[in-house]
Amino acid sequence: MAGGAGFVGSHLCERLLAEGHSVVCLDNFLTGSVENVRHLLDHPRFRLWKHDLTQPLPDADLSGGFDYVLHLASPASPKDYYRYPVETLQVGSLGTFHALEVSRKFGSVFLLASTSEVYGDPEVSPQSETYWGRVNPIGPRSVYDEAKRYAEAITMAYHRSHGLRVRIARIFNTYGERMRIEDGRVLPNFMMQALQNKPITVYGAGSQTRSFCYVSDLVDGLCRLLLGQETGPINLGNPEEVTILQFSKEVIQWTGSASEIVFEPLPVDDPQQRKPDISRASNLLGWHPSVSRQEGVRRVIPYFQSQVSNLDPSSKS
Repeated sequence: MAGGAGFVGSHLCERLLAEGHSVVCLDNFLTGSVENVRHLLDHPRFRLWKHDLTQPLPDADLSGGFDYVLHLASPASPKDYYRYPVETLQVGSLGTFHALEVSRKFGSVFLLASTSEVYGDPEVSPQSETYWGRVNPIGPRSVYDEAKRYAEAITMAYHRSHGLRVRIARIFNTYGERMRIEDGRVLPNFMMQALQNKPITVYGAGSQTRSFCYVSDLVDGLCRLLLGQETGPINLGNPEEVTILQFSKEVIQWTGSASEIVFEPLPVDDPQQRKPDISRASNLLGWHPSVSRQEGVRRVIPYFQSQVSNLDPSSKS
């Protein structure tokens, strides 16, 4: 699994091990962390490789082959892909190519973790897999959006040209334990501010919407897709839509924070709507998220409290 030491990847490693699979976790630790999988290092069916997927994998590391190749490697938050724009494009292009080549060599099933960002700033809601999207190809977010759109294109090219069995998941906003508190996404930002009683930053008027999926639900969807027969793309996300302003108020309430809300200008190309149409996931995979937003956020409060307590003192001032 490429990107297996990341937030979602580490949870997926756990799930696959629990179901009896052997897992090779590959990561270059650009945004992933050994700490996310440290508890797995002594597991007899788990191996951790440090490798940059934009480089070919040495043949010596591939002895024995793989039944499945999963590509989750990529910076995933705006803060990260703004910091690493070229690396994000490289892992979506060269990285996907190298992972597909491993799959082709061994006849493995290939799973691509794509994203709802392929829909850009959508003109329709909810977004279904038939919607082609509205993406600014040269905007600051394009390094992630276009990397994933290219990754989907080359994945389908291998499927059509080489008969490769592929699975494409379009992942919507996901949250849970092991998110980095300072990674810049909505919930970590709100948690970091609320748990320190700092002003909570809402961009624009807060009328833009998101749909937040708890990580265990997402991992269940990914496993169903991986082990099933559907090529995809298939949306995986929680269709429980909420405005960012309402979500900020919920976080304040559920954490018991004294934070106030402050408003800042919207980032460039910030999508105004995110709501997945999960009809295909429901009909073809029998999948539907089971953890409500309120339950999921309350589950992760202790984790984020521990992260805030470990922050550098200068970041708390």
